[in-house]
Amino acid sequence: MDIKAIGMGLAFALMWSSAFTSARIVVEYAPPLTALTLRFLVSGVLGVGIAYALGQRMTLTRQQWTGVLIFGVCQNALYLGLNFIAMQTIQASLAAIIASTMPLLVALAGWLVFGRRMNRWGMLGLVAGIAGVALIMGARLQGGVDVIGLLLLVIGVVSLTVATMAVMGASSGGNVLMIVGLQMLVGAVVLTGPALALETWEVSWNWSLVVAFAYTTLVPGLLATWVWFMLVRRIGAVKASTFHFLNPFFGVAVASVILSEQIGILDVVGVAIIAGGILAVQLSKQT
Repeated sequence: MDIKAIGMGLAFALMWSSAFTSARIVVEYAPPLTALTLRFLVSGVLGVGIAYALGQRMTLTRQQWTGVLIFGVCQNALYLGLNFIAMQTIQASLAAIIASTMPLLVALAGWLVFGRRMNRWGMLGLVAGIAGVALIMGARLQGGVDVIGLLLLVIGVVSLTVATMAVMGASSGGNVLMIVGLQMLVGAVVLTGPALALETWEVSWNWSLVVAFAYTTLVPGLLATWVWFMLVRRIGAVKASTFHFLNPFFGVAVASVILSEQIGILDVVGVAIIAGGILAVQLSKQT
């Protein structure tokens, strides 16, 4: 893993983690599914347009088309759709913490469902990660967190886990930016119906909304996804996934600085345990 790969990994983790803060601002002033549909539409059109300008075309392999569809539905429509709805009542820091457990869920599903072997460090990391989540959940539930919103976040991260396991390796073969753009457009198409059926166009226009929407559309939405695929191509999915251990730290830190969300001592301890568990699980895959 060279310096460029480390820089890409750090940039991805920071951009991915900051998405929860910008999304929290967006849903405060605009209907969540409508805002997310517009985000996907803008990101998708930009991604496909830039890809065409770079000479990329929609001549994807069957595996890549499968990845586009599964990621577009499971990651963009389900995972992010449920997250945007939940963050009307849930803090951005908690949403980031729950979403960051995806590597742990992938490892758990691989062990329980597919019978993949896991060494001692992997098992220790999995147990530690679950313990950290339980610690934070216990503290938040006692503090009166919205249970429905919390349930939506859990369903969302499970959807993300399914998508991740289903399309491993789907970014191979080139046309990376085209794949990213098409995934966004799939998300926009899937969410259009629910957005029109369930929401009314009631937007409180202000600079916070405009800046947050532009940021979440261009940075976490388009740039971070492109950086992730390029990082996977450079060092492989296993090594790239190691950077996920930074997501709980970055997610909580950004929410605390930008939104002034209060972080308790149990949150800090739980985040540290989860991050350590993720790191142990990812490192165990490299031995």
